[in-house]
Amino acid sequence: MNKIVQSDSEIAKKKMTDDIKAVGVIGAGQMGIGIAHVCAVSGYEVKLIDIADEAITKAMVTIEKNLSRLVAKGKLSVEEQTSAMNLITAETDYESLKDVDLVIEAATENEEVKTKIFEKICPMLRDDTILSTNTSSISITRLAASTDRPEHFIGLHFMNPAPLMELIELIRGIATDVDTFATVKNFVTSLSKIPVSAEDFPAFIVNRILIPMINEAVYTLYEGVGTVEAIDNSMKLGAHHPMGPLELADFIGLDTCLSIMQVLHDGLADTKYRPCPLLVKYVEAGWLGRKSGRGFYDYSGEKPEPTR
Repeated sequence: MNKIVQSDSEIAKKKMTDDIKAVGVIGAGQMGIGIAHVCAVSGYEVKLIDIADEAITKAMVTIEKNLSRLVAKGKLSVEEQTSAMNLITAETDYESLKDVDLVIEAATENEEVKTKIFEKICPMLRDDTILSTNTSSISITRLAASTDRPEHFIGLHFMNPAPLMELIELIRGIATDVDTFATVKNFVTSLSKIPVSAEDFPAFIVNRILIPMINEAVYTLYEGVGTVEAIDNSMKLGAHHPMGPLELADFIGLDTCLSIMQVLHDGLADTKYRPCPLLVKYVEAGWLGRKSGRGFYDYSGEKPEPTR
């Protein structure tokens, strides 16, 4: 009888993946919902936390609807859908995080909000619980320093929509230890995602490139070079982008785009990252894109219509 011998690296990799069994997700918005979905489908117990009961109720309905869509497409069985839903507990009590192995903070892209969340939850967590943030732009080192575990803190940036996008950015803060990075990297692989390591600079890799492109598209509109439709069609047909930059901005959320541009502008002190005044004006008006029903497009009718 042949005996299968595992190498030390294989054993270590399995142990690191096994270290994470329960995941806490903070924030039941678009990203939090997607992250909870991905983790549950991959067999992890998920505690989805939000301060608003309404957000929790809506999140569970959305996740079930998204899973049903996968079942209808033959990408998931009914049994797998039921199993995933049973693995998710959604509530407003942070106390339920006391037994999780990994926390993924996915609250709004605001450093003060994130810091307050970390201050509140850290005393509730086990000493060995890894704390991560889904921030798309804010300094991991600075966020880590506001916690009681900078060595067990890491940036875990899922792309939007999380269930569909293959990439996850892993960002080490200056204090993040080797074991934390290795454990989270293996966790990402277990989700059938592809991890890429990014340095802790403003906006990391994807948004360092993507958001200034969107900001330039807004400037192109602001300066009257082209209409909303002309700009989006030009990039879809001329550069084979699946979505035009203004359509994509609405999908991401104009407030999020503005927040990332402000982080780039403040962090790199370069005028090329100055947020377009039109983007600022839209956010001030509450025109945040799809989530508010109006941005560069109006979503109130059957078909989105350009607002300029």
